[in-house]
Amino acid sequence: MENSKFKKLFIITGEYSGSMHALRVVECLKSIYPDVEIEGIGDETLEKAGVKLFENHSKMSAMGISPKIIYNHLRLGKRLVDYLTKDYKPDLVLMIDYGAFNLSVSKFLKKHKIKTFYYIPPQVWASRKWRIKTIKKNIDKVLCIFPFEVELYKSYGIDVHYCGHPLVKQLPDKANRDEFFEKHGLDKNKKLVSVFPGSRTFELSYLMQLFIKSAKKLQKNHPDLQFIISHAPNLSEENYNKYLKGDDTFKIIKGENQALLSVSDALILASGTVALEAALYQVPMIISYRGPWLFYLIYLIVRCIKRVSLPNIIMDKTIVPELIQGKAGVNNITSEIEKILYDEEYRQNYISQLGEVKSKLSDKYSAQEAAKVIAEEFNK
Repeated sequence: MENSKFKKLFIITGEYSGSMHALRVVECLKSIYPDVEIEGIGDETLEKAGVKLFENHSKMSAMGISPKIIYNHLRLGKRLVDYLTKDYKPDLVLMIDYGAFNLSVSKFLKKHKIKTFYYIPPQVWASRKWRIKTIKKNIDKVLCIFPFEVELYKSYGIDVHYCGHPLVKQLPDKANRDEFFEKHGLDKNKKLVSVFPGSRTFELSYLMQLFIKSAKKLQKNHPDLQFIISHAPNLSEENYNKYLKGDDTFKIIKGENQALLSVSDALILASGTVALEAALYQVPMIISYRGPWLFYLIYLIVRCIKRVSLPNIIMDKTIVPELIQGKAGVNNITSEIEKILYDEEYRQNYISQLGEVKSKLSDKYSAQEAAKVIAEEFNK
């Protein structure tokens, strides 16, 4: 399938995860078009892979909304559009995730007739469904990662290709339980419940005390349990210590999220991609999340579906217990974890249903599939 015709691709990412997805697409694409010229917005990972950076996206990945962040985005967007339309003139722009910025830029690229593909598009099925109109108007092809997205985009007349979910091929094998327990001084005769309280400071402020109290109640009722708290790599130790205050009941482990997920007997999770990772490892979990009531009410207005966790959304049924806002309480969390650990029939049925999630996502290598579609476009 190699083609000697010179091609130019520009990739737009907005945060670390987007750069990692881009890296894999770049590697796959270069095996098809070794001489393809690729520039983009990303980080050092992409630069080391031979992508010429127009801008490091460190400024883009700041959390929240402030005049400075808005100004940085607007300024970068204008510079980017000017560069793509007047100087670089790519054969194709590949947008990856980061919906607000990418969809804004897509309007200007469409005006200048620059072909644009979107890999890992905004989750319009979850909230802000009106964004799909912008996608229909400005994006030439959507490269989606969830099977249920295909019908949605087709129903709007949008050209869509299902690539499969990146996690299916990228998730490491399960860690060796005995080795992991020995490394971290865990008791091999006790069940392990791991707590993932989120990766943002405001999540910790609303969830950490709740999860600690739930764990303490569980430990009091069940001496055969031990607990680990996952330390998000982007947060400092102080973020955790102020909640634990010298309490040595919990071990804190940083930088081994996937290994920790895979060797746990049950999980207490804030929402997010971690729930899908847990499902692929077939580890039973509960999702519990709460925040300011005003934010929650706004969420209720803009959401398009009632389910929160990805395994439930993918299967279109409730597999994972979701304890959200008012339901996020110590008694609810402890009773659900007890059911997972000590009701054997419930546990086995739960694990079996999680196995269906992986089957539903297919075994496609997502980045390779995306690269193949791009290559086919180059061949036209």
